[in-house]
Amino acid sequence: MADPSAQAPHGPDGGDPVELGGYQQELKRTLGSFQVFAISFAFISVAVGIFATYDDVLLSAGPVGIWLWTIAGVGQTLVALVVAQFAARIPLSGSSYQWASRLASPKVGWGFGWLTFCYLAISVVAVDNALASQAFMPLAGLRPDEGTARLITVVVLFVQVVLAIASTRLVSWINSVAVGLELTLVIVVAVALVIAVAITGDGSAGNLTSRGVTENAPDYFAVGGGLMIAMIMGLATLVGFDSAANLAEEAKDPYRTVPRAIVGSVVAAGLLGLLFLITLTVAIEDIPRITAEGSPVAAIMRDQLGPTAERILLVAISFAFFGAGIVAMVACSRLIFAMARDGRFPAHRLMRKVDPRTRTPIPATILIFALGVVLMVALPGAALLELITASTILPAITYGSTIVLYLAVRKRLGRRKGAFDLGRFELPVAICALVWTLVALCVLVAPEEALVSVVIVAGLLLAGGLAFLGLLRFNRRAMETEPGDAGFFER
Repeated sequence: MADPSAQAPHGPDGGDPVELGGYQQELKRTLGSFQVFAISFAFISVAVGIFATYDDVLLSAGPVGIWLWTIAGVGQTLVALVVAQFAARIPLSGSSYQWASRLASPKVGWGFGWLTFCYLAISVVAVDNALASQAFMPLAGLRPDEGTARLITVVVLFVQVVLAIASTRLVSWINSVAVGLELTLVIVVAVALVIAVAITGDGSAGNLTSRGVTENAPDYFAVGGGLMIAMIMGLATLVGFDSAANLAEEAKDPYRTVPRAIVGSVVAAGLLGLLFLITLTVAIEDIPRITAEGSPVAAIMRDQLGPTAERILLVAISFAFFGAGIVAMVACSRLIFAMARDGRFPAHRLMRKVDPRTRTPIPATILIFALGVVLMVALPGAALLELITASTILPAITYGSTIVLYLAVRKRLGRRKGAFDLGRFELPVAICALVWTLVALCVLVAPEEALVSVVIVAGLLLAGGLAFLGLLRFNRRAMETEPGDAGFFER
């Protein structure tokens, strides 16, 4: 007898989204509204993003570059609103893969799925490697060493895969704790820094308009110049908010909770990130010295609040890194599962299997772990860094494609009572979001340093094209037919 808690809730029109999609409910619905929000917020991880990229902002644009975070926050919120429109209508695991498959064609959907798979699989490794090298090793007093960082990365990947296989509820609990800790960290640190600056006088509000070490830098305002590069902090951080959509089949009341989590996570991350950046920047005592630090956020904490506060920061950042990594792993495994049950992923008969006891896709999760180990063992340091950098371009391409799809099919989409809906604002929001994604892509590919990353992205697309041709050759039927009531989501 089926577990009642695993059954999908009826949608606003009385339809079971999983059954209407042509599937059986195999994943267990255990995620409440805050847990769904935590999935998206943990992937974004404001503290992690700022901790990892604040040094680049100081080096390329100076402290004044933090204000570009605001532009990125507004732009990504527009994108999230469009993504939420799809999530409210087709709440199936696989997010944009499912949306494009059912509203354009299975072949187009496969392209969306490939892009998302590449991004998520790389993200898992990127986050865990950053956890090892930027947070855990300094916390443990270990000297910088690439070999040690890679070994720690593999260990972290193993722990995450065990937890992800054991229980989605356990993963959601870990994420909820990590998100609560991160929210507390950002607010407490912001308040503490303001108090410290007010008492000691070390720091200055004038930092907020300073160009710092870039004062006389040439081409500062040029396309691909220092100021433009500073926007990458926001673009690299405020992504992954659609992770909640990849777990839609495990969410309670997905028509409402998933789109609200997508939009709410971006808005919350944008506001908290801006607060964190302003207080950090005001608290800088010596801009050239802090800019030269390997970890300026930790250095600012050490200067203003002492070494104990710095260690507390590193502990909290480590938890945030871990939460972001495990969310990326779980989201990627659900995407693989969603594509495999449609016969559109290599070894699909194996990859679609869900363990009857844990109700998790074990083979798909193990595959992500295996890919992570291969990247850690096979790629030299420079190549790994370029691959990680290239992954920042992939979500911009995916989001832009999703918006184009939405503009093409929005008149055919059904309206569901009680579900998230922009109403008369949908068209202007979608157009503004599309313009923003084009700007974001320009920002990401314009710098000279981005050439290698662009070549890597082209290589990933070529590899996807070869895989696509292979599927057409050996499993054409799966690439041309969609399971379930294909027209239901358009009514």
